[in-house]
Formats: sequence, C-alpha cells, structure tokens
Amino acid sequence: MEMRLRILLPFRVFEDVRALRIVAESRDGSFGILPRRRDCVAALGPGILVYETAHEEVFVAVDEGVLTKTGPAVVVSVRNAIAGRDLGLLRQAVEEEFMHLDEEEMGVRRALARMESGFIRRMAGFYRD
Repeated sequence: MEMRLRILLPFRVFEDVRALRIVAESRDGSFGILPRRRDCVAALGPGILVYETAHEEVFVAVDEGVLTKTGPAVVVSVRNAIAGRDLGLLRQAVEEEFMHLDEEEMGVRRALARMESGFIRRMAGFYRD
C-alpha cells in the first residue's frame, strides 16, 4: 500500500510522489506515517523530512509548515524545501536557510504581530460596546 505525498511551496509543487513511509519533524519531535495511520494534522518545524519510495529513500530539508494526512493523501505545505542525498549538507542548509531569519523578515513579522494585536484589541472593544 502506498501514500501520495505532495510537498507544496507557496508558488509551486516541489514533489508529487508515491511513498511507502514518511518521517517528519514537528516541534515536539519526529514521527512516522504509514499508509494505514489515522488521519492527522501536524505543525512542522524546520528539519528533515524523509520518505521512502519503492526504489529509494529521499531526504528533504523543509522550513516550518503544516502536514495533513487524509486517507492515502499526505500534503506537506512549507515555505521552502531543499532535496538532497547528503544528510550533513541538508542539516547545514536547515540551520543556515531556515532557522536564521534575516533582519528584514524579523521586522516584517514584528510589524504583522503588532497589527494583529491591534486588530484583536479593536475587535474586543466592539464586543464590549
């Protein structure tokens, strides 16, 4: 039995393959998915996603995102992904590319957080009135 694994980036499909098993990393640790596993949703942290096809084992460095499993379909939505065969190089890519946000992105995230908190305060004010 196989699963259909799709790894989606914001503007394209990174992978669309048949997988026998999948191992992913959440914020709480790694977990495995086999075809008969119950449906689930998991928040992924930056790390290495591993999937096995009928012919090979593939390693993909992924940024944070979401994994959903519904029936035989597994969809992984992430901001960035890099495939490779050398785990050492992939781990280094995760640390360099995904875990260290540049200053501009950090500034944008802070600004969005301030906007969201202001919006929530205004909405709460409407409900109190």
